[in-house]
Amino acid sequence: MIEILIGSLLGVFGFTEAVDTKPPAQGTVNLTQQLTPGMPMRESVTLEPMSQLQFRNVIRQAYDYSCGSAALTTMLDYFLGRDLQERQVMEGLLRYGEADKIVERRGFSLLDMKRFVAALGYKSGGFRAAFSDLDELEHPALVPIEYAGFKHFVVVRDVYNEHVFVADPALGNISFTRARFEEIWDQNVLFVIYPSGQEPKNAMALTEKDLRLVDDRTVSMLAFREFSQITKFTTNQADELGSGGDIKYIRRK
Repeated sequence: MIEILIGSLLGVFGFTEAVDTKPPAQGTVNLTQQLTPGMPMRESVTLEPMSQLQFRNVIRQAYDYSCGSAALTTMLDYFLGRDLQERQVMEGLLRYGEADKIVERRGFSLLDMKRFVAALGYKSGGFRAAFSDLDELEHPALVPIEYAGFKHFVVVRDVYNEHVFVADPALGNISFTRARFEEIWDQNVLFVIYPSGQEPKNAMALTEKDLRLVDDRTVSMLAFREFSQITKFTTNQADELGSGGDIKYIRRK
């Protein structure tokens, strides 16, 4: 009896050594397809939760008033290859921006961002633009939008087939039709950061997964429900941003 038990244990041990019996990775699903009679094909695919896809390469804002710092962190990390946390960016904006006004308005302005990225060694610029300028941008741009009286910052990743693909620090990766985006684009303002040329590949570039278009009714239902008035962008700030003489368009070659 003992010999039989030992033999069984040795058999199980030999099987586990020869065959990978580790539990599948989380999200792995085995699919079986009947290609020909008697010859099914079995393969494993890994499913990624929609929540992870939604916020892939997007910094999610930690506070109601921090959309500006989260959007800027998204650009710095996934476009320029930095490795920063939103808290670090917030501290930098407070240090190099207009701290008193930041506290008063409970949010960050584009001028605060311009000063902070200059301290990081980047040139940047803000300007008013037409949609055609947005369509010709070669790199992501940070833009203010306004919906139902509330102001918000997002990053425009690219424009494709009359749709604007956006990295939203509150909602993740979403898209708008051109008409809808033009309705909410606040004063047609863009803020761009000029790369130094030493950055890694742009992680915010569109992929096949991104080219699924979000139904506008879904966006209207989900987007901007409970936003606080996070930040303000005034004409005076736009003029001040444009006074540095470094405002240039970044166009596709």
